[in-house]
Amino acid sequence: MELKIIHFYPDLMSLYGSYANVWVLQRYLEALGHTVTVEPVVPGEEKDLVGADLYYMGAGTERSQTAALTDLYRYGELLKDAAAAGAAMLFAGTALELLGASITSADGTERPGIGLASFTSVQGQKRIVGDVYGTTDLFPDAVVGFMNKCTLLHGVETPLLTGCALGFGNETEGGPEGFHWNNVLGSELTGPILVKNPRLLEKTAAAICLRRGADWPQEPPRWPFEEEGYAITAEQLRLRCRK
Repeated sequence: MELKIIHFYPDLMSLYGSYANVWVLQRYLEALGHTVTVEPVVPGEEKDLVGADLYYMGAGTERSQTAALTDLYRYGELLKDAAAAGAAMLFAGTALELLGASITSADGTERPGIGLASFTSVQGQKRIVGDVYGTTDLFPDAVVGFMNKCTLLHGVETPLLTGCALGFGNETEGGPEGFHWNNVLGSELTGPILVKNPRLLEKTAAAICLRRGADWPQEPPRWPFEEEGYAITAEQLRLRCRK
């Protein structure tokens, strides 16, 4: 099956190895036997993005985020319609904030988001930096990652992580983190998140394939290096939770 991934603003929104989320997902889907095309979107470029199998944006600085948002407005209705229809999306790092109702910068300037979700983002001067070890309703394994943000997300009704045993959530230490609705995943966790979390990679690939009616194997691909890397990270963070 031929699949298409839309990668929004790979130059603007590329902090913390964000491109690797697309790379590892493409590799995983190809291991399942599919042909995958990755189509980048740059500001001001006219493209027909209807019918893509995944819409992705990575992390960027607050300045890059503003530039990305300015261009993303023209795709807002398309993304909302695609999300409602079950299309897969991953907005990682500061890209997550663009999905909400508004973003208020540290100087008090408020900008509307694209309105796919109703939460609001408020940026401050203090950065929140550290490792995260959390839980999700999507699978039993813990979710791990690294966070470097200056934003509190208010009003997230359906978080990706139900809580964090280690690290900061959307607006509190140890609280819920990220956003999840239909096949839309958003998280401030970087690292990049799909490389660090094999089960989240698997879940994202499954959402893409099942929506297209492709068979999903009883035993999906497992890569030893990724599994081992996850196991080591999760164990070390779990031990820190006990201290």
